[in-house]
Amino acid sequence: MWIYAIQSLTTLISELFIGNFRMSYLRALMPALQNKKYFNYGGQGPLPTPSLEAINASWKIIQELGPFTNNVWPYVAGELNATRNLLAKICGVAINRIALTENVTSGCVLPMLGLPFASGDHLLISDCEHPGIVYACRELAHRQQLFIDILPVKQLRGGGNWEETTEQILLKNLETKLRPSTRLVVLSHLLWNTGQLMPISAVAERLSNHPNNPYLLVDAAQTFGQIPVKEAAAKADIYAFTGHKWACGPEGLGGVVLSERVLEEANPTLIGWRSLKHEGNTSEESLTPFHLDSRRFEVATSCIPLLAGLRSSLELLESENTETERLRTIQKLSFQFWSSLQNLEGVKSILEGPPPAGLVSFTLLERRSPQEIVNLLGKKGLWIRDLEDPVCLRACLHITSEEEEVKALNEAIEQSATRS
Repeated sequence: MWIYAIQSLTTLISELFIGNFRMSYLRALMPALQNKKYFNYGGQGPLPTPSLEAINASWKIIQELGPFTNNVWPYVAGELNATRNLLAKICGVAINRIALTENVTSGCVLPMLGLPFASGDHLLISDCEHPGIVYACRELAHRQQLFIDILPVKQLRGGGNWEETTEQILLKNLETKLRPSTRLVVLSHLLWNTGQLMPISAVAERLSNHPNNPYLLVDAAQTFGQIPVKEAAAKADIYAFTGHKWACGPEGLGGVVLSERVLEEANPTLIGWRSLKHEGNTSEESLTPFHLDSRRFEVATSCIPLLAGLRSSLELLESENTETERLRTIQKLSFQFWSSLQNLEGVKSILEGPPPAGLVSFTLLERRSPQEIVNLLGKKGLWIRDLEDPVCLRACLHITSEEEEVKALNEAIEQSATRS
């Protein structure tokens, strides 16, 4: 009798954790996923309960120690160092190259504004960058008499099976658009609108052979917490990411990896006490008052308890599986969804090949606007988002997504596409 009971339990565990019905332990810890079908990880990931509890526990410790006492500073320093160390490990870089930020935009913009530009330099920006960095580049160009060129990547839509061709076409486009005076190239690791993966290492290698050796700024909003980032983070000059999307951490905390040459050549921009080696007497002049590492691009007071929350979320992700295995799980789900779209009349996926990650964009060939579709699906408890360039709908699938949810989304899209 006990043998049969053990065999039945083994079968149940296999169904839950190994086969197609694998249930994510992390999913069970997310209240936001218990009453809806959520596909907006690229906008903001749900916060696991242990991460929320870690934040609350940190608040309590700080208040018990006293928020501004001699007793609290060792705790604060420990939280900062532990978080930088974990981020450095995930990104595969030395800790001196990690700065803590509030989000991707601040991680991109603050170091970028400190780079040594000269009047007449050119910035090369891809046509799939987020408005935050686009308008920051425009303002920078306006202030310093720079010029902006556009690198076409929006039409690179082959998906994961097209990576070699994507690299070839992108490098050809890059060759066409690079000028002798190009000083900065801005390119996302995973395009936030189409879902195409960019060959960051190949771009970095090409730029290293350019006479002007342009800096490479990479927006990693859609990669950190979803795909392995070590190679790209090591190659970029500025690799900015956030903890509140695919890492499922709290909003208001991210990081940026800076290259050694950025640390040598860039000046701090938005300056505060955390930028300084010593918060001391301002009457004392010093040629090097700022940290010599990435901390020179940190500013001032920030929310310390968020650090514990982000570490908790990252550790929970790691407990699910290795980053390579997690990506395979995501790719399996996104391929399932992408494949289902190919069979729907009136629906067209943005990528022509299987998605390289969990971001799947598509269009419905009907009269209703994407926003109307989002609202309609929301009433059914299915949450995706609409984008403006290109005009499309976007669904994001993570390791916490389930096949049943994917099927439900597919059925709802089919009903919407066929509805007169």
